[in-house]
Amino acid sequence: MRRWPDLRASASTGRPDSHGDPAHEGLARFRVVLSAVTGLGAVVVVGGWLGVGLGAAVAAVLWRVLSRLETPATRRRREELVAGLPHAVDLMAATLSVGASPSAALGLVAHAVDAPMSSELLLVAGRLELGMDPVHVWTDLGAHPQLGPLGRALARAVDSGAPVSEAMIRLSEDLRRSSRAAVESRARSVGVKAAAPLGLCLLPAFVLVGIVPLVVAAAQSVVWL
Repeated sequence: MRRWPDLRASASTGRPDSHGDPAHEGLARFRVVLSAVTGLGAVVVVGGWLGVGLGAAVAAVLWRVLSRLETPATRRRREELVAGLPHAVDLMAATLSVGASPSAALGLVAHAVDAPMSSELLLVAGRLELGMDPVHVWTDLGAHPQLGPLGRALARAVDSGAPVSEAMIRLSEDLRRSSRAAVESRARSVGVKAAAPLGLCLLPAFVLVGIVPLVVAAAQSVVWL
């Protein structure tokens, strides 16, 4: 089963090579410098062998955390794939409805959509043209980080003998519902995220206007007593 790596994989997997990408190289340098400085800081503050061990542990943990950060290009590519999947599925359904096979439909859609979706689908179409078992290809596509729903729907339909066009129509509806739910969730979270900065802005005023006069009045009454 083919493993679909994340979008920072090399060109040998058919994805953009991150080596030579200025944004990726800058992020790598930042990761090295920050991990090293943080580890050395722990060594200097704690000192001794305990500091050396703590510094190494801190540097390793920070390195691992920072290694999960995405470059802007990687994040943009991932978001474009997620946003373009419903449209690609709609085209698949339309192509299948006129009698095309799933393999032929995928090839046509791969040439009709824009990058980066086109490059991802062309990889799959190329495997099909080489004569690989379509069920295995669809199953492998099901492990793709962004296009997994398409691969799983195709694999289930082909394996069960159900009409693939109907499976694509249902998948398109599910993807659009999920997209609307995600948009609504983000919209609701905006108010929650805005409440924290607003609270931080109002807290000093509340303390000065509401708490400080009470404390001063209480202190004065104690003094007079």
